[in-house]
Amino acid sequence: MDLSIIIVSYNVRDYLREALKSVLKAAGQIESEIIVVDNKSSDCSPEMVETEFPGVKLIQSGKNEGFAAACNKGIQASSGRFVLILNPDTVTEPDCLSISLEFMKMHPEAGAAGARMENGEGVFLPESKRGFPSPLTSFFRFTGLGKLFPRSSFFNSYYLGHLPDDTVCRADILTGAYMFIRREALDKTGLFDADYFMYGEDIDLSWRIVKAGYINYYLPEARIIHFKGKSASDDNIARIKYFHYAMIIFARKHINPVWHLPVTAGVRLMMTLSLASAFVRKIRKKILFRKK
Repeated sequence: MDLSIIIVSYNVRDYLREALKSVLKAAGQIESEIIVVDNKSSDCSPEMVETEFPGVKLIQSGKNEGFAAACNKGIQASSGRFVLILNPDTVTEPDCLSISLEFMKMHPEAGAAGARMENGEGVFLPESKRGFPSPLTSFFRFTGLGKLFPRSSFFNSYYLGHLPDDTVCRADILTGAYMFIRREALDKTGLFDADYFMYGEDIDLSWRIVKAGYINYYLPEARIIHFKGKSASDDNIARIKYFHYAMIIFARKHINPVWHLPVTAGVRLMMTLSLASAFVRKIRKKILFRKK
């Protein structure tokens, strides 16, 4: 079998339905399988899959295990030469899969490939292609210096801003919203690190694929629409914690130990400020609601 498509779903039934419709169409004549791993949704997503998409393999988790662990469960149940990790809040363009598959077959050095992602308004999403998030690169990204110099290879290497959005290029870091992976690469690197509950697991695996000797590519002709954030938790406090803890895990695994203390301190400070801001917004919202 050529391709196994893994979709992890959590309470996004309507988005999941559209994602499955589009990816089934895109799969066309490709010898493929689709596996949905449901992280104990409460919106009848599993029932929808069983009723409307009987050809899709459904795996139901007994609890919300997080994105990485659920992806691993899907990968372990798959058999394709290539594995596509696909978000449920996406719409896959009709030729996206065939473009990705043909590219990967023609480039044995490619460990994984990512697509050109656009939001619902057709605006390019810069996370379609990213560079390694070194401490300096991440500093420029989070302080906004990357936005001030969007085409700079120095200030905006986080989003590879110096490389055109319409050209195939190397991209060390790909997004888990669309990650087309060679199984041989997974055999060498291992699966996603389940220590990441949400966020960071795609960055970690992308970098391990590069360290294993492969090249990750950004493919602008392979396109998807990504309705960002729809597949994430509704708990903003939890999202903030998961996001920042993911950065700490990655730093400990992949960044020079000299940087561990300052990076961890900086991330914890950012998390504290973000949590405080979220708390203030929550209080203001309650006050406004009472006034109404």
